[in-house]
Amino acid sequence: MSVGRPSLYTPELVNTFIARLCTGESVRTICKSEDMPEASTIFKWLTEKPEFSEQYAKAKELAAEALAEDIFDIADDNAFDYTEGDDGKLRVNNDAIQRARLRVDVRKWYLSKIMPKKYGEKQQVEVAGKDGKPIETVSVIRIVAGDGS
Repeated sequence: MSVGRPSLYTPELVNTFIARLCTGESVRTICKSEDMPEASTIFKWLTEKPEFSEQYAKAKELAAEALAEDIFDIADDNAFDYTEGDDGKLRVNNDAIQRARLRVDVRKWYLSKIMPKKYGEKQQVEVAGKDGKPIETVSVIRIVAGDGS
């Protein structure tokens, strides 16, 4: 007899789920595990259980920090940057380097969207007049004549 996935809200199950979420695992990945609830159950808990919603939000913040740390690990890992050819010579493994670059770029993009104040690009707007010179301002005083009454 097969037992279904857990759906009962218990502190143990929630703690396990939240701990995995904190490390950067996605809801989709966590919910693939047989010992975890379906994603629909998680989303139901988010709407029905305020304490879970708060834990979830904090876990997602911590997960973002884990992703930011991943960027350094990925960038520093050069284990697959070279491969040995049939002739025994080392060659640059451009595929591995491009894949690492993609992994870093995806994390940077995601962080800039979910935490723009911390990880987004800072934008500065400068206003200049013609030919890059300062804008000249002119004060205009308008006098409206009354009808004399």
